[in-house]
Amino acid sequence: MGSIRIGFGYDSHRFDEARSLVLGGVRFPDHPGLLGHSDGDAVAHAIIDALLGAAALGDIGRHFPPSEPEWKDADSMDLLARTVKLIGESHLYVSNLDVTVITEQPRIAANAEKMVARLSEVLGTLPEAISVKGKTNEGMGWIGSGEGMAVHAVALLTRSEDDETPRTS
Repeated sequence: MGSIRIGFGYDSHRFDEARSLVLGGVRFPDHPGLLGHSDGDAVAHAIIDALLGAAALGDIGRHFPPSEPEWKDADSMDLLARTVKLIGESHLYVSNLDVTVITEQPRIAANAEKMVARLSEVLGTLPEAISVKGKTNEGMGWIGSGEGMAVHAVALLTRSEDDETPRTS
């Protein structure tokens, strides 16, 4: 599998007035939530896909299918913790994570440090290894019109020093 692995994740959701917004495990109480089978945390979902992609373990739908009732309204931080355990079984660990949230509202900067702290806790890595930032879509398209948001995540995984033997299966 090599000692350095890079994965890219993406997620997008429509806003849902009936739900609470959760991003990176942090609640945004004054903004509509995201429509989804779980809690709709698009930051966590994009990170999960980035981690699974880097480890060549498929995608979020393979491990937490929306067709399964057990994942209905699931806490995405729990799903992320399960993903960290999965990649750990391959002796891979998060070295660096970069996340970009694309939305007109809410503004991300005010809660970016809280998201970094929560993600650091769940990922088992230092906060300095995680970047969370927000960008607008400059009023263009479905994001620009306020219908929802999208998130991009890039993860760098490294093999633990105690397991340098490449896996063949």
